[in-house]
Amino acid sequence: MSDPTTLRNRLIVAAGIWRESTSEPLPKLEPGDPAGQIEQFELKLVEMLCRDATPETAREVAERTWDLVHERPDSDPVKKLVVERHEALARLAHTDRW
Repeated sequence: MSDPTTLRNRLIVAAGIWRESTSEPLPKLEPGDPAGQIEQFELKLVEMLCRDATPETAREVAERTWDLVHERPDSDPVKKLVVERHEALARLAHTDRW
């Protein structure tokens, strides 16, 4: 079970990034334990940010998603997704140089 303070902080950070990044309302979460709900929200956030990235914004998206997970263990599902998406963001950012 995750520490309630840690979970609250994760939710605050993710909700803030969501609100700064889109005009879409916060997504509805499936019923469940708070840790699972926050993880699902973070996964949706990473997917949304990466989906909407452009060559001009790819570096910023990479930084924002890394801010979510940089202190987490490599086994964390959200960190795994961020690392996977960073490869695509790097390729996308590279296209901005042409």
